[in-house]
Amino acid sequence: MASDDSMTTGVAGRYASALYDLAKDQGQTAEVEKNLNSVQSLLDMSDDLRRMVMNPVFSADDQAKALKAVLAKAGVSGLAANFVQVLAKNRRLFALQDMIKGFRAIAARERGEVAADVASAHPLTDAQMQALIEALKASVGKDVKITAKVDPSLLGGLVVKVGSRMIDSSLKTKLNALQVAMKGTG
Repeated sequence: MASDDSMTTGVAGRYASALYDLAKDQGQTAEVEKNLNSVQSLLDMSDDLRRMVMNPVFSADDQAKALKAVLAKAGVSGLAANFVQVLAKNRRLFALQDMIKGFRAIAARERGEVAADVASAHPLTDAQMQALIEALKASVGKDVKITAKVDPSLLGGLVVKVGSRMIDSSLKTKLNALQVAMKGTG
């Protein structure tokens, strides 16, 4: 059962696990994952949408109506759209992004993959992405699915999270460590 995973603890995990089980029973895991990825992209691109989803001041009805229109316009339908509507009605939208992350983790585990979150100062080229995938695969011994995001504040390097492990080779962290070390001498 999907609920054995440590990712599926708490409200977000229970909802993610339930959605995964329902999608699996209906043979729609790939479609639901694609739609959830679209929802996450919408949240990543729009500060206004993210504020509306996270802000408890908006009524459940207002959130549900707004999300229904946004999801329809983005082509998100079926189980994923219904799931988001249920979250709005149950006042659980605050955990939507964690639920999406949990669903992705369960789906990846079922496919024998490991999910990795990678933050870089600049977009990675295809060659860099492929080299990173191969290095992570050699390290963890499984196929790796990378979710990449750009964080200009890193200045350079990467921050890679695989499960509970984090490798931070960013220039920002190295400079902060140097600054702390220099303050300690004197």
